[in-house]
Amino acid sequence: MTINDWRPGASPDALLARAQLLRQIRAFFSARDVLEVETPMLGRYGVTDPAIEPLRAGHAGTTAASEFLQTSPEFFMKRLLAAGSGPIYQLGRAFRAGESGSRHNPEFTLLEWYRPGFDLPALMSEVEDLLLECLSAAGNACPPVEHLSYAQAFVDSVGLNPHRANEKELMLAAKQVTDTAGLVLDRDGWLDLLMTHAVEPALRSRGLIFVYDYPASQAALARCHESSGTRVADRFEVYLDGMELANGYRELLDADEHVVRAERDNRVRQAMGTEERELDPRLLDALASGLPDCSGVALGVDRLLMRTRLSRSARTTCSSASSSSR
Repeated sequence: MTINDWRPGASPDALLARAQLLRQIRAFFSARDVLEVETPMLGRYGVTDPAIEPLRAGHAGTTAASEFLQTSPEFFMKRLLAAGSGPIYQLGRAFRAGESGSRHNPEFTLLEWYRPGFDLPALMSEVEDLLLECLSAAGNACPPVEHLSYAQAFVDSVGLNPHRANEKELMLAAKQVTDTAGLVLDRDGWLDLLMTHAVEPALRSRGLIFVYDYPASQAALARCHESSGTRVADRFEVYLDGMELANGYRELLDADEHVVRAERDNRVRQAMGTEERELDPRLLDALASGLPDCSGVALGVDRLLMRTRLSRSARTTCSSASSSSR
């Protein structure tokens, strides 16, 4: 069999842009005394999150798929934090099964960092600084920056308060934006559908958007707090021209609550017919020993590179000081 299409998918210009972006990211964290670390890509334990599936790998000479390619370095990095690493970041490969498309790939580059002592607004400010520096270095025009609550984003694009609307109201709203025939979803499922089909498209022309205060049911490993009588997650997502780039948390510190959420995830997995996941006991021990009060965020580097190359409509530069709406 002869394969004629031997050329790589990346052009020399794309390789150069990628190298420049990685250099910019490392310079950003070096200037702020955040330590670069490297953790294993292969581990015995996978995440319990029902929406994320890891790739499995077997050992040489066996047929058993006994370890997971990591979907994120989060658990390993949290053990470093508990051991006293201080602020850390990692630039590396991550792997997720079943993700393929124009914005997804089973193997991708992830930037993840953790800031002891930072609350969520402080971390959002740092994410903003990094993104604006990267956009400016690539010759992009300065985008407007906006901070928008999850509730307000839904009110603006769907006309419903997502924290108060019932499941039937969410289902009827979803029918207005896409074909929902045959879909049987729970409340969070309808919220996710409305987010992708109504909210995110409404963000496409609005520049850099931080969406915060997600429903408590979508906290994952973030802490929760009360806001205007509603329990919400200390979580944000970052969008650039409607494309999601990053997901940040005020990190959950309670080991017992980690177990509660993992058990809930596994009940969902069981109902879905997918494999249940065991929590890493070393992570639980690290949390029990004391994870410092911190916030953390994961950012898709490939998506950021895509946006910096697609958004280069002008050669003006931008600075975080002049663009924030806060």
